[in-house]
Amino acid sequence: MTNDEFACDCDVIHADVVNLVKKHMPDDEEFTDLSAFFKILGDYTRTKILWALDKNEMCVCDLASLLNMTKSAVSHQLRLLRIANLVKSRRDGKVIFYSLADDHVKAIFETGHEHIREM
Repeated sequence: MTNDEFACDCDVIHADVVNLVKKHMPDDEEFTDLSAFFKILGDYTRTKILWALDKNEMCVCDLASLLNMTKSAVSHQLRLLRIANLVKSRRDGKVIFYSLADDHVKAIFETGHEHIREM
């Protein structure tokens, strides 16, 4: 495919469509937040952590062993995922277990994974 195949060759503005979409456009702050959300998901290591947590809750030691990483490196990534509200934690005695934050995160992650497997 060439770039010309993606170029629109019309000079007409479809004002009804533009106005409809414009009416539903979020403000710039929401776009900034959404962009930051996808940047957090866009990291290879965090993606592997999310994949693991999609299968089962795990502690830092388990994740470090699975991913062949240091506990410190895993903790750093989990902190970023927690700040972004993508993972949550629960304490069981001295051990802290991590899991996906909610069903939205699970659905986003699984839908993305399903999408790339279709290619």
